[in-house]
Amino acid sequence: MKSKFLSGSAISYDLGLLIIRLFTGGLMLTHGFPKLQKLVAGNLQFGDPLGVGQEISLVLAVFAEFVCSILVILGLFTRVAVIPLIITMAVAFFIVHSADPLQVKELSLVYLAVFAGLFFTGSGKYSIDRKR
Repeated sequence: MKSKFLSGSAISYDLGLLIIRLFTGGLMLTHGFPKLQKLVAGNLQFGDPLGVGQEISLVLAVFAEFVCSILVILGLFTRVAVIPLIITMAVAFFIVHSADPLQVKELSLVYLAVFAGLFFTGSGKYSIDRKR
């Protein structure tokens, strides 16, 4: 007979999603906040991996890594908020770091996997999405 601990429950599922949202969103903010400061300071030099221009690339990165990370932490519009994060991490993994060894680009792959998982699971019970 399985114990309740091993079989899981709705509470453990929702707590797990909360922990994932808080940690991945919070850690992604450590990447987005310096980019936001750079943008606010008017330093628009940034990589342009998609050929849309440095300024637009920086604005898109700030939107994904800062604004969308806050939405993920709050659990607000989570499924929509992870889409720019998924795209940003895919660009980082497949384009920006394509020639780098796995040790260099693995963090972007981990973020990509977690945000893709959140896209399919949603934010869970402990989120603003559930309160609306």
